[in-house]
Amino acid sequence: GQRREEEEHHSLETFTFYLSEPLSKERVEAFSDGVYAIVATLLILDICEDNVPDPGEVQEKFHGSLLEALSEYGPNYLAYFGSFVTIGLLWFVHHSVFLYVTKATRLMGLLNILSLAFIGGLPLAYQLTSEFAEKSHNEIEAIQVSCVITFFASIFQFAIWTTALLNEEETLHAFARYGGKEHAFMFAKLALYPCVSLGAFFLTCLLSEFSTAIFHLMQIVIPFAFLALRIFVRISLTAIKSVMSLSRQKVVLLEEEEACLSPNETLS
Repeated sequence: GQRREEEEHHSLETFTFYLSEPLSKERVEAFSDGVYAIVATLLILDICEDNVPDPGEVQEKFHGSLLEALSEYGPNYLAYFGSFVTIGLLWFVHHSVFLYVTKATRLMGLLNILSLAFIGGLPLAYQLTSEFAEKSHNEIEAIQVSCVITFFASIFQFAIWTTALLNEEETLHAFARYGGKEHAFMFAKLALYPCVSLGAFFLTCLLSEFSTAIFHLMQIVIPFAFLALRIFVRISLTAIKSVMSLSRQKVVLLEEEEACLSPNETLS
């Protein structure tokens, strides 16, 4: 009877689902890299299949000028580069997160799958913004759909980092834990895409002249924003450290002056 009770108790523990239980970090990274590679491949296949001019059309309509024919597909190429930059930077942020993670959990794996689900929607966002490139109500809605996809893909990455911080002693390297310099850089990276996608979404609601060309140019400019953000964070941390060191030096000088004074002078 006692052995049966132990076996039943063991079976219940085996099939109990704990979100904090460890998960293979290597498999999470391998699965994620595979999804990112497939999404990038689909994007490349889309631009190569649908946006190549016909030789006969080039000869008749554009008098044999291939560059003039390619200029007709300018909005599509701009949409491609903007979407590819988004995929590349989201992969870079994902790599940065798991570079600091020492042990993944099931909750982190679940959040990672949700992020990858929206990553897989980026070719759809490319198709929408390239098909509805002319100024219309559908163009604005296509931009809004792209902003929503990008926002949720990035906010779930932010949730992965937050989950790692909740149990940072087991899941994060010591130099990337809360309060460190690398933590500040990581927070800035993860907050950039949700802020930009939300900003672009509200701009479409306020500005009727907001177009897909502006949206894709914003996507291409984001890498430079990453670099500027890192420089800004570094300068801010240096300024904070210098202010704190100056305040400490003043406290030390005051303590030394008080120590040099006699008791009567101190009372006066």
